[in-house]
Amino acid sequence: MTDDAPGTDEVDTRQLDELLDDIYHGQERISQADIYRRAVAAELPPTLLSRIAALPQGEYAVDEAADLLGGSAA
Repeated sequence: MTDDAPGTDEVDTRQLDELLDDIYHGQERISQADIYRRAVAAELPPTLLSRIAALPQGEYAVDEAADLLGGSAA
């Protein structure tokens, strides 16, 4: 099984995009820990939570977070 096999590891990133839009409203940068906490509260799928948990500690702008997590929020 490869990562780019159709339909096997595809993740619906709409929830991620919606989360980022919501938490970055009026904020320039948010910490990885805050993004993760909000993702857990929003009950994002385990695959997305794993991606967020894998981010290095630090603060991210919305475009940085979206790029690193595979979303499209900007």
